[in-house]
Amino acid sequence: QVQLVESGGGLVQAGGSLRLSCAASGRTFSRYVMGWFRQAPGKEREFVAAITWSGGNTYYADALKGRFTISRDNAKNTVYLQMTSLKPEDTAVYYCAGKTPLIQYNDASMYPDWGQGTQVTVSS
Repeated sequence: QVQLVESGGGLVQAGGSLRLSCAASGRTFSRYVMGWFRQAPGKEREFVAAITWSGGNTYYADALKGRFTISRDNAKNTVYLQMTSLKPEDTAVYYCAGKTPLIQYNDASMYPDWGQGTQVTVSS
């Protein structure tokens, strides 16, 4: 099990960028698949991106490819989400999550460990 704390959210204008960070505690972080999800008001939590243990493989929601980039630094126990060309529809609470098996990496229900979330608001 890992404890996760997100940071880096805030208010940004459309077209701007933000980088979210997720700091993990626990010796097994490097063995975890890490994912980012988001939840907008009145909507279900949706998959954003995931990254494998070594960082060698990354996965994205189709609609976000090219604008969002997930990365990790196992030496710092941190996973990042770089978001560019932000749109008002990207407004949501963003969560990081961790799991060990890679399968179903885009399914929120398969992740046992979650952070508290960080708010991202994109103004038009």
